[in-house]
Amino acid sequence: MRTTIVKAALWGCVFTAAAGTASAQSEHIQDLANLPFENNRPTEATARTLMEELTFQRATQSYLWAMPLLNTMGMRDGAAEAFGTGYNIMPIWTQRLDAKTKITTPNSDLIYGMVFADLGESGPLVFEAPPKLQGIILDAWQRPIPVDGGAYFGDLGLPGPDAGAGGNFLIVPPGWDGDVPADHYVYRSGTNNIFFFLRSFYQSLDNISPATDLLKQSVIYPLGEKDSAKPMEFPDAAGGSYDMLPRSDATAFDQLKYLVDTEGENLAEPDWLGMLHGIGIDADRDFAPNDETRAILDAAAKTGYKTSRVIGFQHGLNDADFRVYEDRQWLNPVNNVSARWPDVPVGLDWMSADAGYRDLDARAWFFTDYFSISPGMVSMTPGKGAYYMIGFEDADGEPLLGDQSYVLNLPADIPAELFWSVTLYEAENASGLDNGQPFPSLGKLNEPAQNEDGSTTLYIGPQAPDGKEGNWLATAPERGFFAILRLYAPSAPALDGSWKPGDIEKAE
Repeated sequence: MRTTIVKAALWGCVFTAAAGTASAQSEHIQDLANLPFENNRPTEATARTLMEELTFQRATQSYLWAMPLLNTMGMRDGAAEAFGTGYNIMPIWTQRLDAKTKITTPNSDLIYGMVFADLGESGPLVFEAPPKLQGIILDAWQRPIPVDGGAYFGDLGLPGPDAGAGGNFLIVPPGWDGDVPADHYVYRSGTNNIFFFLRSFYQSLDNISPATDLLKQSVIYPLGEKDSAKPMEFPDAAGGSYDMLPRSDATAFDQLKYLVDTEGENLAEPDWLGMLHGIGIDADRDFAPNDETRAILDAAAKTGYKTSRVIGFQHGLNDADFRVYEDRQWLNPVNNVSARWPDVPVGLDWMSADAGYRDLDARAWFFTDYFSISPGMVSMTPGKGAYYMIGFEDADGEPLLGDQSYVLNLPADIPAELFWSVTLYEAENASGLDNGQPFPSLGKLNEPAQNEDGSTTLYIGPQAPDGKEGNWLATAPERGFFAILRLYAPSAPALDGSWKPGDIEKAE
């Protein structure tokens, strides 16, 4: 398994430059190690340098540790800036989500609805969900919230306890022990801040309003306050420009301060709260770093984000192989050649199955490349959930580049009962690739032409081959990208590996 961290072509540099950077970094490390002491004590300059370095290191590691939180907060704050926030506000992308919305690996082939709420402010919330709605209820860490009875975590809809019939879902804050109304599914959150991630499916690109209308049947209100609750609002998010990505500057630490204030000990173990304390973030004092410290935090956030992207391009971590197939470049951290859900070395809580540690690198990998996860999303039951494969490289192991033309062959009988799609994303930040097309996605509902053998060939590149416009995904010149192949409601050949997509190959 390759363990190369950065490929020169991907980052737009040459190996000599990379070597120079490595040498400079080694010199920096040695300089720190050799800072002078006088009379067995650090000099004033040594103390200042090391304390600045300590702040930078603590902040950088805190950023990587907090990737799921920062992923959540990027979406929450981006939505709040555009639409406001609260249990009654559900922005809906009524015309499919395009590249103008900056968010981690969005899906343009269904309809999204999102709600961000604070149970510490509202108290327990009831979500009345209509039939056939699909979604996940997550806490601030994007952990699927456990459901009373232990059989389900986070999911609602077909893979959830309602099995697609809809119903009343009660979401309660940490430590709540009140009476539960009859006929309510009870989700017990580990944090006050929660995230409703809802999806609705359409059957035709010419008529997606039923999917939108289904989302608008949702009702959310504080327990026992249905008649007095704020009315639901469904702002139309379609076509707008919103930044819902994780923040990569010092404002990321303002977001962590908000979470410490609203969560307290719910947020993290004492050691990590201590790390945040070390950079000035506590629940009982203002967070007001001086200009010098804020500059360090800004640099740490930038470094942490870039490091997360480096981690997120790996074929595997800590001896785990993420390749879905031994002879392909497609990756999936939970369903692949070395692990199949539910028998995976790292669970959805990112705890090692055979050791007592949390795999922080695997968690950072996931939340820099995706958002939200649940058992339903990785279900191995045919017809449920979804199957995702991510491709960072072509068949030769080279980074995907916008100036190059590629072909992707999908064998006949693509095993997806709802739909399949291929979507392109910006290598820099994992948002949808702004490629000049209405949507950076192509799939079943686009009805691409099939070959005589029933297979489907997609063309990916800066220009469409003559006569292949209906099977073409545009790239963006001089920009790297990656691709995700989605199979929704995957059938058995996808789950057992007997159906295999081709690699993304350079066009001849």
